[in-house]
Amino acid sequence: MDTDVLVVGAGPAGLVLGIDLARRGVPALVVERAEELFPGSRGKGLQPRTMEVFDDLGVLGAVRAAGGTYPVGMVWQDGRRAGEHRMFDPAEPSEDAPYNEPWMVPQWRTQEILRARLEELGGRVAFGREVVGLTQDTEGVRAEFASGGAVTARYLVAADGGRSTVRRLLGIGMTGETVDPNPTLVADVRVSGLDRENWHLFPPGRHGFLALCPLAGTEDFQLMAHFPDGTAPDLSLEGVREVVTARTHLAPEAVTELRWASDFRPRAALADRFRSGRVFLTGDAAHVHSPAGGQGLNTSVQDAYNLGWKLGAVLRDGAAADLLDSYEEERRPVAAEMLGLSTRVHRGETRRGDATRQLGLGYRQSSLTRETRTDPGPLRAGDRAPDGTVAGIRLFDAFRGPHWTLLTLGDGAPAVPDPGARIRVVRGPAPGPYAPGLYLVRPDGYLGWAGDTAAGLPAHLARFGLSGVSVSGLSGLSGLG
Repeated sequence: MDTDVLVVGAGPAGLVLGIDLARRGVPALVVERAEELFPGSRGKGLQPRTMEVFDDLGVLGAVRAAGGTYPVGMVWQDGRRAGEHRMFDPAEPSEDAPYNEPWMVPQWRTQEILRARLEELGGRVAFGREVVGLTQDTEGVRAEFASGGAVTARYLVAADGGRSTVRRLLGIGMTGETVDPNPTLVADVRVSGLDRENWHLFPPGRHGFLALCPLAGTEDFQLMAHFPDGTAPDLSLEGVREVVTARTHLAPEAVTELRWASDFRPRAALADRFRSGRVFLTGDAAHVHSPAGGQGLNTSVQDAYNLGWKLGAVLRDGAAADLLDSYEEERRPVAAEMLGLSTRVHRGETRRGDATRQLGLGYRQSSLTRETRTDPGPLRAGDRAPDGTVAGIRLFDAFRGPHWTLLTLGDGAPAVPDPGARIRVVRGPAPGPYAPGLYLVRPDGYLGWAGDTAAGLPAHLARFGLSGVSVSGLSGLSGLG
């Protein structure tokens, strides 16, 4: 094999997977058919759960420095400010959920940050590598490139977008619906005559809706314009100027520069399968969203985050290969739920609130989840592991890294010895939403196992290649194991 994992596509999902594999010591190669990273701002909203993922991957500081909060919407009417519009329901940060609101970063900048982190960890992106052929057997996958040559890998992950070549080569269909049959223009522009403290909204009059959102950390605005008559947008500078002039009080020369433009017809579609043999689908290759609600990029990142630790467990830790079956089991229902949410937001049937933050998503019904308590309370195995402080240790600091974490909370919780580098132990009083007991936190920050005693925990750990861990016989352990 040339590599353990071949990742096709250097969008957010592909780069996140590359990072996660690199920090686990799993040989992987990320290939991209274009000659450079995606140049547009398209997926500009990072939800709180994605910010938690980025905290774990070591890019949160750079992401926060590159972006900012969403501005208040300013509604314009006949060249005058007619009122404000809040895009998101407000939410206050808390100890268990420190990232409370979406963070705006242009997608091109997010991808630059992720690529830099991948290279820092020793990974790389090979550009100009378009996959045109694919074969697999029981040992591995062979991908052939338009430029010539091929790569063989134990597993291949398709992160090559909504028009995925890999998905087509596998013959996997997508089931969905058109959310809006009419096109939308999205472009990155430089504009004079508008402040950068507001998201400028121009309601439809004789023409369709138009919005100009200042992109945090840049001098650009993201323009979005709907074409309810079905007219195909003109993606040239003159075409964009014409649209802005027709729908706002701005003169054509106010649009001083066009940096990127594209058009799309919003649709919602879900791949019929997320896996075929040794090939997995992630991100837009597996699910295509309306941009409303900001769920597409975020769901894609979390696909990769779910798959990365499982590939690592199989390829590095000796876990059985059937662990990888849980990727589709866990992620396809979540993607379906987020597709429905995106569509409802697009149609004005629900607001951008708690559900769009993605903090409530979990895997209670997963075959990987074990809840052994008879009276578990509101926080259960399968749920996201909340932040908090235990014996002076912030839990998100303890979770950060490719390891598992075992929380032994409360005076009556059984103590455990240091099980080694792959499991970190935190002992102390139960904080916030946690009840006293034992909690095993997966590498992706979800509670995989919970119990009042350690009965059954060693057998559960063995499924992930973590056999031989003793959980009895010692007391008084505190802090990080």
